[in-house]
Amino acid sequence: IEACFIQAPEHRPNSSNSISSPQNIPLIDLSPIHRQTPPPPGSLSNLISEIGEACERWGFFQVINHGVPEEPRKKILEASREFFALPRQEKMEVSRNGEDPFGYYDSEHTKNVRDWKQVFDFAVEDPILMPVSHQEDDPRVMELFNKWPQSLPHFRNACEEHTKRMEKLGFTLLELICLSLGLPKDRLRHHFKDQTSRVRLNYYPPCPAPELALGVGRHKDTGVLTVLTQAGWMKDEVAGLEVKRKSDGEWVLVHPSPNSLIINVGDIIQVWSNDRYESVEHRVVVNSSAERFSVPYFLYPAHYTWVEPLPELVTDQSPARFRRYNWGKFRATRNQGNFQKLHVENIQISHFR
Repeated sequence: IEACFIQAPEHRPNSSNSISSPQNIPLIDLSPIHRQTPPPPGSLSNLISEIGEACERWGFFQVINHGVPEEPRKKILEASREFFALPRQEKMEVSRNGEDPFGYYDSEHTKNVRDWKQVFDFAVEDPILMPVSHQEDDPRVMELFNKWPQSLPHFRNACEEHTKRMEKLGFTLLELICLSLGLPKDRLRHHFKDQTSRVRLNYYPPCPAPELALGVGRHKDTGVLTVLTQAGWMKDEVAGLEVKRKSDGEWVLVHPSPNSLIINVGDIIQVWSNDRYESVEHRVVVNSSAERFSVPYFLYPAHYTWVEPLPELVTDQSPARFRRYNWGKFRATRNQGNFQKLHVENIQISHFR
């Protein structure tokens, strides 16, 4: 294994900071919001409370009876498998470049260590508008377009069909999170008129030294929330996601429940909620025998959104804990050619001290 993939000893997946625990992230049944008839008394309020507790205690949860059919999930995972099986030369024809963050990439870095994976990114809206630069006094914006492999004519349809389902679920979950915070369910919807949401196809090949490398190094998601579809090709489900448990800081392997989707809140929810719901570190472990595929949907607001604690959640007892920042300018540091040097730490979300 090349040195660029090797994690520092304290971050390696089999080090003393990683445990196997029977405890799993919360499992939440969304059937009360999908019933054709009125739900039983109290079921909706119980659901809202469950989501609030999961966001507060874990930052992660799984959902079942989520309303997303199995067929489009199978199609996008099959399309993902076909795409990553293409010769590298064909994949490079739709590769990411210095100006455009969408397309294929096989040199992703997290915390300056190369991830053991390949990715393909595309935007939910095509094109999307993003700032030309991260400079605060630069008002210019540019259109960014998706790239699609010509040799797989069904690939785009599979991606777009899946995305429509994820988008609907993502906004439903956002409404439930708003209700759990005591806000109107549509309190945040106006931030998504020109959303910059995106989808990523992840491929984690078998790794010859899984005790040294990570599929994705420890990180937090920068957006609003993430909806994760995952599957292995050699088995129905290959576990790989580890979550840093808030109660004790231990890394806990997530055991996917059948037909579930995994949800986590991102940095923007942490800021909007004024630290009530925390964006939690997570990472992906790999193995030496099985490949793994996953498809995260990242819900992002419009590029011109200013992110700051919601006034309704700021009081004398709980003053604002974050400085406001512009979402598009923040993303511009990651989207442009030198994004590793202009890393998130340069204009990260920051607490008041």
